[in-house]
Amino acid sequence: MAKARSEPDVVRYADMFSAMGTEPRLRIMRLLLAAHPDGMIAGDIGAELDIPASTLSHHLDKLKNEDLVNVRRDSTFLWYSANTEALQQLLGFLYAECCTRNKAIEPQTIVQLCK
Repeated sequence: MAKARSEPDVVRYADMFSAMGTEPRLRIMRLLLAAHPDGMIAGDIGAELDIPASTLSHHLDKLKNEDLVNVRRDSTFLWYSANTEALQQLLGFLYAECCTRNKAIEPQTIVQLCK
């Protein structure tokens, strides 16, 4: 039997969840979502979350490698922002299973949580 068409997506999404699967990275993602769409410079992220620069760089690289954050250079500053398109795909992947096919969670419950 052939692998399901979405198998590469499952691997991609598992890697994305893994990248966010530490407390500092999840805090970084929440902060960047709060700063959307402008994003933040690395120094401000570190100061806000009390993460040393070398450790922050490691976390941001991991999130960037999984396409969860975007980076842009402005003069000498690196601006980081949440990649909301990737996050939307990730949430859509979960939503499709839990809320549409088998209704494990009613879609209205998800919408209410987001308000």
